[in-house]
Amino acid sequence: MITKRIIPCLDVKNGRVVKGVNFEGLGDVASPVELAQYYSSCGADELVFYDITASAEGRSLFTDILTETARKVFIPLTVGGGINTVDDFDRVLKCGADKVSVNSGAIRNPDLIYQAAKLYGDQCVVISADVKRQDGEFRVYAKGGREDTGMEAISWIKRCVDNGAGEVVLNSIDTDGVKQGFDLEMLEAVSSVVNVPVIASGGAGKIEDFITLFRTLPKVDAGLAASIFHFGEVKISDLKAEMAKAGIPTRV
Repeated sequence: MITKRIIPCLDVKNGRVVKGVNFEGLGDVASPVELAQYYSSCGADELVFYDITASAEGRSLFTDILTETARKVFIPLTVGGGINTVDDFDRVLKCGADKVSVNSGAIRNPDLIYQAAKLYGDQCVVISADVKRQDGEFRVYAKGGREDTGMEAISWIKRCVDNGAGEVVLNSIDTDGVKQGFDLEMLEAVSSVVNVPVIASGGAGKIEDFITLFRTLPKVDAGLAASIFHFGEVKISDLKAEMAKAGIPTRV
């Protein structure tokens, strides 16, 4: 049986890891390189790095922090933020990333996923979707959750996977940072229409939220969280021990 992955997320702004609620009110947490090393040593299965203001500020994603992190950690690294062209994919992969996450760049140019998958393989291309309920449907948001695109999310994500995205990170803006549990309804809607790994993001507040996620939605492959790990509310070793006790396959 495929093990369920636990993935800390490092939202980076101006060279520091930050965290907010519903994508707002960002507060400083730590050095991204130091935090990445810490998680690598604590049993994290992967790491996700987002340069959360790159798209909104119309600039390229950081590379110096990424290069240093890739040299010091030895678990898979997914990187996103300001990815707009295949050259951006190339640059990030050459800095040491294993996978590249794209959101706003794919919204602007839907062919980007197809082009990147053709060049680097589906396994390197991750569609990261920031999704919020709006007017009775799931809506895709761009620029770090700041801009409503007007696009219905489930069909958009399916289209991205059909174009070559090998993995989906589903960020629920409704539950992000609220710590009341993952957005099971939204995750079910996505995982039922795609046949690639789906990573749940937004809403984890305690160990039981991960247990509930994997028991309720066995199709979901991984749980991603930020603040509960950053502030020591949940230790990855404790989480994995409880998952194992609950019969959820995990790499301890």
